[in-house]
Amino acid sequence: MTSLIAADQDWLIWAFLLAAAAFGISAERTRWGARLSGCLITMAVTFVLSNLRILPATGAAPYDVTWGYLVPLAIPLLLFRADLRRIVREAGPTLIAFTIGGVGTVLGTIVAFHVVPLGEEGWKLAAIFSATYVGGSMNYAAAAEAVGLRAGDLLTAGVAADNLVMALYFLVLFALPGWRWLADRFPRRRDDRAAPAELPPDGQPLPDLMGTAFSLGLAAAICAVGFAVADVAGWDGGGVLVLTAITVLLATLLPERLARLEGAETLGMYLMQIFFAVIGASANVQVVLRVGPVLFVFAGLILLIHLAVLLLGGRLLKLDLRELVIASNANMGGATTAAAMAAARKWRALVLPAILCGTLGYAIATFVGVALGNWLRGG
Repeated sequence: MTSLIAADQDWLIWAFLLAAAAFGISAERTRWGARLSGCLITMAVTFVLSNLRILPATGAAPYDVTWGYLVPLAIPLLLFRADLRRIVREAGPTLIAFTIGGVGTVLGTIVAFHVVPLGEEGWKLAAIFSATYVGGSMNYAAAAEAVGLRAGDLLTAGVAADNLVMALYFLVLFALPGWRWLADRFPRRRDDRAAPAELPPDGQPLPDLMGTAFSLGLAAAICAVGFAVADVAGWDGGGVLVLTAITVLLATLLPERLARLEGAETLGMYLMQIFFAVIGASANVQVVLRVGPVLFVFAGLILLIHLAVLLLGGRLLKLDLRELVIASNANMGGATTAAAMAAARKWRALVLPAILCGTLGYAIATFVGVALGNWLRGG
C-alpha cells in the first residue's frame, strides 16, 4: 500500500520526524506528558501517521540514516562522562545494589525467555529488554542495532510494553520506602543532609558552539574507528559494541577533558528522540496488537524477578532500602530518572550515586544484553 508521502520524499519525511521529536520533547514538560515520557509520545505520533498511510512504513532513506548513523552517533555523545574509576570510587553501596539489580535482570530475562513464547526473534528481544533493564532505555536502541532487529512493529510493541510496565514499576519503587513492614527489615544509615546534589543536565539550553562542535566531531571519529575495527574483524553488528568500548575507555582515561565537551548529552538524547520517531513510523498496527500483550507479560516477569533478587540480596548484605530503590531505578531508567527520584524524595546523599550508577549502566548494559541474547540463542 502506498502512503500520501512517498518513500523518496526525503526532506518531507525528515520534516515530520524532526517535528515529532520536537513535539515529544515539549510534551514531556507537561503534567500529562511527563507520565507518558517524551519518547513514547514521539513514537505514538509517527505510529499514527504511518498507519493512516501519511508516512511510509518502509523504504525511506531517512529511516536507514537514523539506524545507520544517528543511533551510533548518539551512543558516544551519551557516554562521554562514563568514567569507570569515578563510578567505582564514589558510588559506594549503591553500586553494590546496582550490581545485584543487574543480576536480577539477567536471571529474570532467562526465566521469562523460557516461559513466554516470543518466536524466532525471541533472543533478540531478550537481548534488548535485558540491556534496557540493566542500564536504562538508552541501551534499547544500541542493543537493537547490535543484534540486527529493525522490525518496526516488534520494536514499537516493545517500547509500548516497556513504558507501561516501567510506569507501573516506578510507582512501586516510590511506594516501597513507605511500607513500614518492609523498611524495618533494612538498615538506615545514610544522612540525607549530606548533599552532593549534582544533577544531570536535563532540559538545559544548548551550550556554546565550540563544545557542541567538538562533541559531534569526536563522536563521529569514534564511530568511524569502531565500525572500521568491526569490519576488519569481520564482526557483523559489532560496530556499536566497539565504539561503546572506545568511548568508555576514553572517558575513563581522560575524564576531565571529555567533561569539558558540553552539549554532548543533550545532543545524544535528541538523536535518540529521532530514533523513536523512526520506530513509530515503521510499525504495523496489526502486528503491534498481536505481539504487544506477550511483551507486557515478558517485561513484567523480568521486573518481578529483578525486584525479588534485589530485595533478597540487599537484605542479606544489609543495604539501605533507599539505596536499593535508587539502584533499581538506575537499572531501569538510567541516570536521569534515578537522580530525579533521589532529589524528589529528598535523599540528597543518593543523587550523585544515582547518576554514577546510571552512567555505568549506559556503558555496560548493551554488552550484557547482547551477550545474554546470543547465549539464549545458542541454548
